[in-house]
Amino acid sequence: MSGWYELHQNEKGKFSFVLKAANGEVILRSEGYETRASAENGIASVQKNSPNAASYERSDATDGRFYFNLKAANHQVIGTSQMYKSAASRDAGIESVRSNGHSQVVKGGGS
Repeated sequence: MSGWYELHQNEKGKFSFVLKAANGEVILRSEGYETRASAENGIASVQKNSPNAASYERSDATDGRFYFNLKAANHQVIGTSQMYKSAASRDAGIESVRSNGHSQVVKGGGS
């Protein structure tokens, strides 16, 4: 089994998605979108850009933890990872997004 996307609508009506690995762990979170269609376009952008190693921006947080952003060709952030305790863990997270981002499975969706 490979990963999947979960699409949600919050109490304020905004849509967002997460990419989950096969084990159910969240490996990437999106921003909030005004419409379901915009969130679906975000998922399509992850599917397109996730295989490309150059699409990942590795960063260090001010508290010493590590994270990454997945960016589109226009350099806009598509999704952000969780915080990791080590750079090696962050890099493993990137590899997980690279291997699961192609998933066509989208669960949930809201209205």
